[in-house]
Amino acid sequence: EVPDGSVDFQHVSFGYAGQEGNYCLKNINLHIDSGQVVGIIGGTGSAKSTLIQLIPRLYDAVEGQVSVGGIDVRDYDIKSLRDQVAVVLQKNVLFSGTIRENLRWGNQTASDEELIRVCKLVQAHDFIMAFPKDYDTYIEQGGSNVSGGQRQRICIARALLKQPKILILDDSTSAVDTRTEALIRQGLQSEIPNTTVFIVAQRINSVIDADQIIVMDDGVIDGIGDHETLLQTNAIYREVYDSQQNGGSINESA
Repeated sequence: EVPDGSVDFQHVSFGYAGQEGNYCLKNINLHIDSGQVVGIIGGTGSAKSTLIQLIPRLYDAVEGQVSVGGIDVRDYDIKSLRDQVAVVLQKNVLFSGTIRENLRWGNQTASDEELIRVCKLVQAHDFIMAFPKDYDTYIEQGGSNVSGGQRQRICIARALLKQPKILILDDSTSAVDTRTEALIRQGLQSEIPNTTVFIVAQRINSVIDADQIIVMDDGVIDGIGDHETLLQTNAIYREVYDSQQNGGSINESA
């Protein structure tokens, strides 16, 4: 059993097989309190997705230790760990079946009230109710008959139904407009205060109100703090922010 959603990285380095000695994560030290909302930004190749993939043991650290709830992730039964660490990717998968069936894949015993609650939280309930068969609307294989933003919101709702201790959103609101995205973040902060949320993003607006924002650059943590602190203290963050305010993208400036 996972006691809580706190996360610790202690001297963690990681490299993919066949790249011995060529680490893409280098000596990461990090403590995240349970219930915090944590943003992670960085350019392509900064290893921001690799960092969070070590939490549910999609990969294992080559050096150092990753802990969840104060326990080394390698000491958990892997199913118990992954039941408590929900990951939603940018390219998330819906199955052929109804919206209701897709949602319950996250939790077979969830009541209709729970389905509606999480769908409201992630701004999905209204568009689902606009379909003629609402929650019994049939989803084609791969979710081809719903938009990218709708698909992402259904997948986040499905992850929330697992009632995880840790929720990882890896660029998984990229197809959602900024206003809806802000409402989703507000919902996550108010409705699941004890769940630790990691938001990996390209847009600073996606993480602007996080408790902590981690700036990744070439496999190391270049800075960590809230938005105002990083604007004052971190050159990469400030450059990306200024660029995005002027309509640029993260990779032009990081």
